[in-house]
Amino acid sequence: MNRLVIKNGRVVDPSQNLDRVCDVAIEDGTVRAIAVDIATTGCEIFDASGLVVAPGFIDMHVHLREPGFEHAETIESGAKSAAAGGFTSICCMPNTKPVNDSATVTSYIADRARRFAPVNVYPIGAITKGSAGEELAAFASMKQAGIVAISDDGRPVMNARVVRRAMEFACALDLPLIEHCEDLHLSAGGDMHEGVESTRLGLRGIPRASEDVMVARDILLTEVTGVRYHVAHISSHHSVEMVEFAKARGLRVTAEATPHHFVLADKDMLPYDGNYKMKPPLRESPDVQAVTQGLISGAIDAIATDHAPHAGDEKMQEFERCPFGIIGLETAIGLSLEQLYHPRHVTLMHLVKLFTVNPAGILKLDKGTLKVGAAADVTVFSLNRKWTYDVHKSPSKSRNSPFQGRKFLGGQVATVVAGKVVWRAD
Repeated sequence: MNRLVIKNGRVVDPSQNLDRVCDVAIEDGTVRAIAVDIATTGCEIFDASGLVVAPGFIDMHVHLREPGFEHAETIESGAKSAAAGGFTSICCMPNTKPVNDSATVTSYIADRARRFAPVNVYPIGAITKGSAGEELAAFASMKQAGIVAISDDGRPVMNARVVRRAMEFACALDLPLIEHCEDLHLSAGGDMHEGVESTRLGLRGIPRASEDVMVARDILLTEVTGVRYHVAHISSHHSVEMVEFAKARGLRVTAEATPHHFVLADKDMLPYDGNYKMKPPLRESPDVQAVTQGLISGAIDAIATDHAPHAGDEKMQEFERCPFGIIGLETAIGLSLEQLYHPRHVTLMHLVKLFTVNPAGILKLDKGTLKVGAAADVTVFSLNRKWTYDVHKSPSKSRNSPFQGRKFLGGQVATVVAGKVVWRAD
């Protein structure tokens, strides 16, 4: 039997309302006990003195690029980057080539993940065939093959009738529908948020309304269909208000925010640097404040990275030509501690909840807990470890991060998946 005891850590588990210094005993990939001074005879020992021991963190919005774009990322390299970021479970979006719109592609991703990924990988299936926004994909067979949600992600479904039908089927199958909220007609041709900064830089703008109108449309359709609806990477203060309103109405609406949207505003961009180009774009300070407040109040349920790797030659083009997206797996914990915990906006319990029980609940995963009998997925992190992010040491195949060289206070120290330490900080 494989036995591991994580000793003397501050165990923070929102699923049990637990916050105390104790040990965690793991045997054959399962949590066996949480107590003070557990015997360690014949066990591997991990000394977590001065560290936080939490249920394995879950990132519900990641792009792994495989199949089709392996030059930018693979399931293996993306999963290794997730482990280096403290994540034990990740959910991969369907914008691959071919698109994950069938059980065949879903099964391929699941098989590759079992063989090569050091963390748990859960596929998200497409809403429409080829993510073309016209004909619904085969949700039922994809669910049997392993998808945990449906989304067309960066190619949102513009036809409201198609979305309604997708919601009805998703509701029947108890699958959440995740929407990248963007009216493609309003955002067409834009490169960054429409405002003073876009005017100053002479770049085409993406209006806040392109997100807002889609959120509004989908909330109305959620009320009609009863689907579990999730807003991806929310970035607009109006959208946060609408999600809060929908929750107050009792609708099954949830939302996620990315670290870059509660850390950076458009005024923080380095001019014409493609590493600051993403969708939704970095918005204005009031939006950043609203997203932060949404995480504090509970209007926003989870933190996700929207890890979107692109090869260097793609991102090094002119700003207008380079693709949208940044990598984010390895900076998420550090940025969240910096912006939410250290300024005392949220408690440690609340922060851990945003990475564990909340995303697990949205996707109905049997993860995000350290209860006895649960899978031994554990994230160990520090509140005061000083470190500097070096993107060139990342296991990811891409380097497109605006946080290169950023100094952090606190961050991931070790990642344990099924009782095995799959990553440790130097």
